[in-house]
Amino acid sequence: MESRTFQRFVTAVIVVNAVTLGCETSPYLLDRFGGLLHLLDRTALALFVAELVLRLHAYRLAFFRDPWNCFDAGVVAVSLIPASGGLSVLRALRILRALRLISVVPSMRRVVSGLLTAIPGLASITALLGLILYVAAVMATRLFAAVDPGHFGDLGASAFTLFQIMTGDGWSDIARPIMDVHPWAWAYFLLYILISTFVVLNLFIAITVSAMEPQVLGDLQEGLDQLERREQSTDALVLEELRRLRAEMADLRATVRGSTDGGEALREVPSR
Repeated sequence: MESRTFQRFVTAVIVVNAVTLGCETSPYLLDRFGGLLHLLDRTALALFVAELVLRLHAYRLAFFRDPWNCFDAGVVAVSLIPASGGLSVLRALRILRALRLISVVPSMRRVVSGLLTAIPGLASITALLGLILYVAAVMATRLFAAVDPGHFGDLGASAFTLFQIMTGDGWSDIARPIMDVHPWAWAYFLLYILISTFVVLNLFIAITVSAMEPQVLGDLQEGLDQLERREQSTDALVLEELRRLRAEMADLRATVRGSTDGGEALREVPSR
């Protein structure tokens, strides 16, 4: 189950199934190859179920101790729900099977593990961003509601507009009409963009990178340990080969000495 060949096979099935589900969204392909696409989808689902049964048989209760195994089981279980009647909307959830690539590909698994590790720090930054957005929305509603009621007429509209400005989506088109009435409004928008976009949002990246750093260092350390073990194994083989050669040389010397001593003894017999 843990062999590289088996993992590659599972990865290939996931990729083919993801492509198949994408092709089913095309009416042209569905009309021409609908039967084949449905057959491939059912075959992939059967292979996923068989894989989970094999893993459950191999690991027993230890299967449920691995969060990734539970994730795979949940994704496959959603695909097994009958998509008929009121549950027909669940057919769209079949694409979740493509997410199994996360549990199969080690590099993706490390990235997700790093993101999960960063959740506490990200929650704090999210709370800070929400507080800044709330304060800025209250200020903008009081300052600009009369000038632009469409964008700043109430607290909800101001919060949505400021969120749009934070993403950098057409913020100048919102700010310029207000600056025509209040020339000093540029200072408000500039300060808000500096705080929300250039400071707070970059903290998300910083915390995520910091959380993933132990994963990267662990992978590097594991690689160094494997390299060291290989070097030690190679050194042991070289030493063993040297010992064997020395033993063969000693045997050869003993053989040569025995032959030399025998020859000298034969030469001494006629003289006697």
